[in-house]
Amino acid sequence: MFEQLDYVYMPSRDLVGDIAWFTQVLAGRLVFAIEAMGTRVAMIELTPAPPRLILAGHLEGERSILVYRVADLERSSADLRERGWDEGHALEIPQGPVRSFSAPGGQRVAIYELTRPGVEASFEGHRDFG
Repeated sequence: MFEQLDYVYMPSRDLVGDIAWFTQVLAGRLVFAIEAMGTRVAMIELTPAPPRLILAGHLEGERSILVYRVADLERSSADLRERGWDEGHALEIPQGPVRSFSAPGGQRVAIYELTRPGVEASFEGHRDFG
């Protein structure tokens, strides 16, 4: 059902400082740093292959969210519901629709369907801050 771990969404209270640390200390590549709709979000690439890190100023809590791509969000959601899954809440990221939920142990997980495959490339190199 899970195709790939594409993103790790990480809360950040200091995006400029976090960008500097991930790019200078860990030698990551800043893919983009955008400010829109009252928040700041930055994508960092540490390896050529996913997952990419998403530093998000709007993400509540202290725990990161593992974001897995699935081929069909509705079918995957139905399969998981049959297994007793508490589906959490629906939201959108630029790449497509998401279901975000918590595991019984408090871990945060999300599944999404890539319905807008070109959107990430359209953000590449965009830098509003940092």
